[in-house]
Amino acid sequence: MTSVLHLDDVSLHRGSHQILSHVSWTVDEGQHWVLLGSNGAGKTTIARIASARLFPSSGTVDILSERLGRVDVSELHPRIGLLSSALAANVQNGEKVLGVVLSASYGRIGRWREEYDDFDLERAHALLGALGAAHLVDRSWGTLSSGERKRVELARALMPDPEMLFLDEPASGLDLAGREQLLAALTEIISSPDSPSMVLVTHHLEEIPEGFTHALTLREGKVVGSGPLQEVLTADTISTTFGMPLEVTYDRGRYAARGLPAGHGRRVAEAKG
Repeated sequence: MTSVLHLDDVSLHRGSHQILSHVSWTVDEGQHWVLLGSNGAGKTTIARIASARLFPSSGTVDILSERLGRVDVSELHPRIGLLSSALAANVQNGEKVLGVVLSASYGRIGRWREEYDDFDLERAHALLGALGAAHLVDRSWGTLSSGERKRVELARALMPDPEMLFLDEPASGLDLAGREQLLAALTEIISSPDSPSMVLVTHHLEEIPEGFTHALTLREGKVVGSGPLQEVLTADTISTTFGMPLEVTYDRGRYAARGLPAGHGRRVAEAKG
């Protein structure tokens, strides 16, 4: 099986602070991964490295058969879709939705003096339509709700027809209805034979859509568990990942976690051992 991403013994430090410690991870074609862990665990940092937005202090990173550090990342970025709140924060409130989506073709945020052909326009309209956002095409960014923005951001991330798609906490800030609509859209994208390999960053098991296949869990910059979803999302591994006793349940394609009484704390210690 061909790999689309391979991290080998990757570490990152800032001064004396170790952010990532000896992380190795491989994503093969057709796989869809979840990066799971608490705040500060290193999830977003790994996603930034894996999407060629950040260089590690040590180790090697191969993305879409290109070695990070030996490739012009400006040529690699159009092959990698990214949905992140940091990117969305740079969109001007007056920017039209169509421009937000279209400008992804040039790796820009917002339209400037670029010229777009009929194919670009048709693709932007088709993506917005598929995500239930066709009616937003002429709206200004500043007038959109959180749920509407997420759908536009997802259309933008898909605009260049990426080979990989990174989703950094896509459900953050959404209400229940907005979250479920977004997860349903992601499940539909995954079901397509042309779907890019996806990597989803989240704190919550409840935000994992149906169709994701694998998970990498992190604690304090180190890998706790890695592999097929059903093998990693166990009570022991998730309890160790979050540092507290947790119960994990699975129902109709979706996972959930809840805390256990304090007397179950021994399970976490045993799992760490």
